[in-house]
Amino acid sequence: MKLVFAPIGIIAGLLAGLVAQKGFERLWAVLDDDEPPEPDQQDHSYPKLIVALLVEGAVFRLTKGVVDHGVRRGFAGLTGRWPGEQAHT
Repeated sequence: MKLVFAPIGIIAGLLAGLVAQKGFERLWAVLDDDEPPEPDQQDHSYPKLIVALLVEGAVFRLTKGVVDHGVRRGFAGLTGRWPGEQAHT
């Protein structure tokens, strides 16, 4: 099942990355009028850089996790098999 699901997961991950980037840009625009700082830019303070990286990481992880889980649920609904690890109880 993993081999069949792999291309679907890759495409979903790429789309999730695009959605996450747009989401981060919109959220950052609410937090600050300037563009988000990048680590290679000299003129930004550590606190502003850290906040930007934390927000960006959280948005990306949340978006990717929700999309990945949703795609897996859809795949399982269509095939009757879960493409991943089973919950350990």
